[in-house]
Amino acid sequence: MSIQQYRQQAIRELLHNGFATTQKSLVDELKNRGYVATQSSVSRDLKDIGAFKTVDGYTMEFERDSDSEDISNISHLITSVATAGPNLMVIGTKIGAAQQVALFLDKYSNSGIIGNIGGDDTVFTATSDKAHQRILSDKINHLIRRS
Repeated sequence: MSIQQYRQQAIRELLHNGFATTQKSLVDELKNRGYVATQSSVSRDLKDIGAFKTVDGYTMEFERDSDSEDISNISHLITSVATAGPNLMVIGTKIGAAQQVALFLDKYSNSGIIGNIGGDDTVFTATSDKAHQRILSDKINHLIRRS
């Protein structure tokens, strides 16, 4: 692997551990781990690995390296997302796709989801708190924009 690939792997690990409120914090942590990093290289790396910024900082998309096919199979099925109170989300899907989307969320999300109920074209998702609701909403909106 190249130096850039090692650095990107380190960034993935940091994001999976919830560490990244700013690009500067990522640069500092990478330097602490012995990586050469600048704000511009970290910015490019974040884009390359599919990370994006939320109100709480940087996070990864749902996908894992081996599961990108599953992402492409469901991303086009989601049509909308809305929050209802501090813990409930209503996710609109194409007709007949809600259970498939709910199963995907059960399997791939580590965003504080307590549970999902999939109907015909709507998924109700309960999150543990408002912060997790916001992160999940950002991730789903990112999927919608991608498809």
